[in-house]
Amino acid sequence: MENNIKTIDEYIVQFPADIAQILQKIRDVISKAAPEAKEKISYGMPTFFLNGNLVHFAAQKNHIGFYPAPSGIEKFKEQLEGYKSSKGAVQFPYNKPIPYDLITEIVKFRVSEQQNKK
Repeated sequence: MENNIKTIDEYIVQFPADIAQILQKIRDVISKAAPEAKEKISYGMPTFFLNGNLVHFAAQKNHIGFYPAPSGIEKFKEQLEGYKSSKGAVQFPYNKPIPYDLITEIVKFRVSEQQNKK
């Protein structure tokens, strides 16, 4: 996708409607769970920022990549079983329901971490 994307709106509209709808829902879920966080594009991905990067997300060919930092993955590793993940990322495939409630929990956890950060 384009490298000169400056806003999350610009990022979302470049995708087909079905993917854009998922991206917008994830954005809304994160915004609600982290109302003080600021939106930006970082590393070419939609990012929420609160005393540093809070979470990133991105549309890939077959999944949504969700990047809540290593601590977010570790804290929720049991709930994330069944999803492909790495140290700081998890893949939510398009052919399964996106776990919006779990995303909310992870974001709230990350908010508490970032608010305690000096």
